[in-house]
Amino acid sequence: MFVIAHGFTGDVDRPHVRRVAGVLARYGAVLTFSFRGHGRSGGRSTVGDKEVLDLAAAVDRARSLGHARVATVGFSMGGSVVLRHAALYPRTVDAVVSVSAPARWYYRGTAPMRRLHWLVTRPEGRLVGRYGLRTRIHHRDWDPVPLSPAESVPLIAPTPLLVVHGDQDGYFPLDHPRMLAEAAADHGELWVEHGMGHAEHAADDALLARIADWAVGAAG
Repeated sequence: MFVIAHGFTGDVDRPHVRRVAGVLARYGAVLTFSFRGHGRSGGRSTVGDKEVLDLAAAVDRARSLGHARVATVGFSMGGSVVLRHAALYPRTVDAVVSVSAPARWYYRGTAPMRRLHWLVTRPEGRLVGRYGLRTRIHHRDWDPVPLSPAESVPLIAPTPLLVVHGDQDGYFPLDHPRMLAEAAADHGELWVEHGMGHAEHAADDALLARIADWAVGAAG
């Protein structure tokens, strides 16, 4: 089974999330959910911190349905969450795919990330998130700061890991996936996709099919 972890401001009702689920469903069962504070889900988003608990609940649900093999596939914020989940809940999944994820927190080196930080940290930004993007964002800072994606990656072994990133990603430049791949060493695989932008919107059906093939093979 594939458990999909969507990006920030996404939810299960978004067309781009449904498209990802539709492609992966050609290769196995799919479980989708909305992270806290997104769409019709309750609570408020912590932008990748407590969301690891949401993913843990989804993976538990997949196991309760009788699926012997579970692969998590995360995009952007969800890509960071699948890495932290696999580190904090070792051996609970059989393969991990992280697409367009950051390697480190508080990155502001691109204009889209500066806009995202305004959205998250400013009261007026959180209003835009709530009413314009259907995303309710928690006002508190992280305390403590969660384990970063790059710090999480070494703890994932021996679970197979695939890092996917576009060379035209406007949010996170290529030093992010390269940092993740370096942290993974021999137990991770890196795909740098030519011409690809960011996350679900940029992952075309052919790439999603290759990801599904990899995950099915890696999960055994």
